[in-house]
Amino acid sequence: MRKRFPTHLLFLLLLLVSTSILSQQPEYIIGKLIDAKTQEPIAFASIRIKDRALGIISNTDGSFKIPLKYKEYGDIIEISSMGYQTKEILIQDFLVYELNDVKLQPAILKLEEAIVTAKSKRTKRLTARQIVRRALRSIPENYPVEPFSTVGYYRDYQLDSLQYVNLNEAILEVFDEGFDTTDSVSTKVKIFDYRENTDFKRDTLALGAYDYQSKKGRKVIDKAFLAPYGGNEFTILRVHDALRNYDIDSYSFIHRLQSDMLSEHKLKKESDTYFDEEAFYTIVFEKLLSNYSAFGVLYISKINFAIHKMEYAIYDLTKKLPNGMVNKYKMDNPLIFEIITEYRPKNDKMHLNYISLHNTFQLWDPPKFVVDTLLLNYQKKRFEVYFNKPSLLPDRPSLLPDKPSRLPDVYNSDNYVLMYKGKKIDFSRIDVYILSTNAEQVYLYPKMKPKDLNEMFFSLKENSKQGVYDINLKISNIQDKEGNVINEWTSRDYDQFREFFVQEVKPNVKSPVGNLFMEKRRPIFKDQPMLKPDNFDDYWMNTPLQNIKN
Repeated sequence: MRKRFPTHLLFLLLLLVSTSILSQQPEYIIGKLIDAKTQEPIAFASIRIKDRALGIISNTDGSFKIPLKYKEYGDIIEISSMGYQTKEILIQDFLVYELNDVKLQPAILKLEEAIVTAKSKRTKRLTARQIVRRALRSIPENYPVEPFSTVGYYRDYQLDSLQYVNLNEAILEVFDEGFDTTDSVSTKVKIFDYRENTDFKRDTLALGAYDYQSKKGRKVIDKAFLAPYGGNEFTILRVHDALRNYDIDSYSFIHRLQSDMLSEHKLKKESDTYFDEEAFYTIVFEKLLSNYSAFGVLYISKINFAIHKMEYAIYDLTKKLPNGMVNKYKMDNPLIFEIITEYRPKNDKMHLNYISLHNTFQLWDPPKFVVDTLLLNYQKKRFEVYFNKPSLLPDRPSLLPDKPSRLPDVYNSDNYVLMYKGKKIDFSRIDVYILSTNAEQVYLYPKMKPKDLNEMFFSLKENSKQGVYDINLKISNIQDKEGNVINEWTSRDYDQFREFFVQEVKPNVKSPVGNLFMEKRRPIFKDQPMLKPDNFDDYWMNTPLQNIKN
């Protein structure tokens, strides 16, 4: 006879299953922006609710995530980027469970607008230098001198083989007293929320400070030096906004934008760039030094000469990219650092839209294959070398304990060099013994006359009592089974990013009275005051996708 399933248990099971399904409902729409012509990803495009400031910025690989809660604020997503036609998409047209590929078309000006622009060009015929000079002189007019605030999403992270590492995120409100004040002195920051995102890999060495003191520092920027600006991660990022700091020193190679851009760079005017059916001057510039090259682009309004976007990149001329690769400027030199800053108008003044600081650095790891111990066997007149792991010997036979392997003479002379009182000593024999699967010892027998051999070891024994050694044994060009070279430091290349994406601009807002501001000299993620406003849900952390390769 079949037993009936209890009704109350069946109801409970259905309730649990329903709850599980609901909990798996996606919270975001994910997608990727692609250039319709080149099929390349479009980085740092604005993705916003139409007619609202609320929105996000696409990642360096073009990927983005749109919270489904955006449906509460509007039905249309507006996607815009310098040089592309603005695109509008209904939120309901996005696929929820799949990656949405969104293609943007290059911007093309209408014929009648192109004719007007052409007439304007004939009458003015401004050179690149004249355009930039007018843009720099117009900064006090085009950018706010009255207090204002910006609320946005800050993040810093590293890329290791296309994997995000050490992702830190925060929602900040920046109270700026205006462009006629010194940013580092007058600007205050409130932290709404912050977190060290443990969903991504954490690497404590990569998180450490830059070290230029030791011969091979644990963390260095090759061919460059990141000076201590006396501030935390966000303060350093603000320093690298050359437009905000146009009248003071900002960063190396650009120096002081107001005075050094024209005097230290070669400028060239290229074809106009279009954005929201408006034409912009496109000014490319470069600066060549003995070991470095600097390249950049300025996008300047043809209406009021406001600088809407500035790109600046430094490359290392002493190195080459692998496998015939080229950088964005069609050169085969690797990047040292790049800064991209974009401003957009609000209430007739230019306000920050985003800033991205990208630099490369190296982590130097200590040798993995080393000599554990070096002993002098006075009785048997030999040197005994103990490695921390077995070496990779040429044509190595299967060895048993206490069964030495005799190495070829060429291997002896190339890999072991003994200096005694400034004189090189050859070896008559080298024996290798396997102690275990993880250990190995090598016996080195000096090639000397018996009398000289005895005198050397007697002298070494007597001097060792005083802590004095007259020998120097150099071991080189030996590898372990994993390919690690003896005593060789190895480096890992990382890409470091610090970015701030503005989600809301508040004109004519002064900083509130109180002491709940970020301590600029303390890391953002270390015991900082934090206070969420009542409308905190209007902002969100634009956490990137786990693997940018996918």
